[in-house]
Amino acid sequence: MLTRTIGRYLSWPVDRLAALLAPTGIPPNVITWSALVLNLWAAILFAAGRFASAGGMMIAAGLCDLLDGRVARRQGRVSIFGGFLDSILDRYADLILFLGLLVYYASVNRFREAVLVGAAMAGAVMVSYAKARAESLVPASEVGFWDRPERLALMILGALVNRMPVVLWILVIGPNITVIHRILHTWKQTEGRGPVPVSSVRRAGSSAAPISSSVPPKTAREIPETRPILTRSAGRGG
Repeated sequence: MLTRTIGRYLSWPVDRLAALLAPTGIPPNVITWSALVLNLWAAILFAAGRFASAGGMMIAAGLCDLLDGRVARRQGRVSIFGGFLDSILDRYADLILFLGLLVYYASVNRFREAVLVGAAMAGAVMVSYAKARAESLVPASEVGFWDRPERLALMILGALVNRMPVVLWILVIGPNITVIHRILHTWKQTEGRGPVPVSSVRRAGSSAAPISSSVPPKTAREIPETRPILTRSAGRGG
């Protein structure tokens, strides 16, 4: 993908910056929260109609997104919760940015663009949800193009060149195509497994023991490992 190619070129300078920050002892979660604050600032600039400034602020927020994981690894502070927190705050940042755009277009009575912002917001949420939900069912869901880095890169470009309506049309169509792609991918991965057996049934308010299913309990080998799934889902922008 384009953003991954760009990321490879940025890897060395970002690693050097992480090497400078890590000895300071700054907690990686502080960098994660800083990304959210910078995106909130960008949203305020969007709401004020200062799109180019908002794009610059999004670049600074994106730099924090790249740094927190690298600083955590250099400090030996990598944790499942850190990845989880990063993923949650990323979702809030996405919604905040769209909210800033929505406030602007509503204030200047541009109804069509306001509707596009709402549709693009829904697409961004569903892309992330479809990925997280699929990866709880199948080993991986690395399908589709419109993950968070691609969406943010397009929004930054649209803000800097003042072509946000065109960007919104793309963000309405592209991410929803990715959602459909992930639905089909998950269906293919789960096809043929048959219905999920009901392991127990208990009537509301009844003290009777649950009715056991005829399916034997899973062994430890058969139960999927949750830690890699959680780490994978929290560590990437969906």
